[in-house]
Amino acid sequence: MMGINGIYNPGFAQAAGTGKAMSGQDGNGKGASFGEILKARMDDRLNFSKHASRRLEERGIAVDSQLLDRLEHAVKEARRKGARDVAIIGSQGVFIVNVPNNVVVTTMTQEDMKDRVFTNIDSAVLM
Repeated sequence: MMGINGIYNPGFAQAAGTGKAMSGQDGNGKGASFGEILKARMDDRLNFSKHASRRLEERGIAVDSQLLDRLEHAVKEARRKGARDVAIIGSQGVFIVNVPNNVVVTTMTQEDMKDRVFTNIDSAVLM
């Protein structure tokens, strides 16, 4: 499913369909705008760029809710350590993530990683 500004977010439908009611009230009893509620929900979700979405499809990498949760946890830990661009390495492959924007910019399988050099990253997280 395409998300805001054409950025692919495979978790968007799941987040919207979690069964949790979204209150239109903030903690002070004031009404929150739709934009504020949406931003709060989207800030936590990891998005996939168009490029990364194409790579997932081309390389047959399936992103299920469990993998998405693990990726989001890895990004959260990288953010806590001050990372900006991180390579998250796991059994499914490598996911290059821009941490400040919460966006997966590209991905590759274990097979694609052979004889590759990663540039423009400042951190790595092993999953």
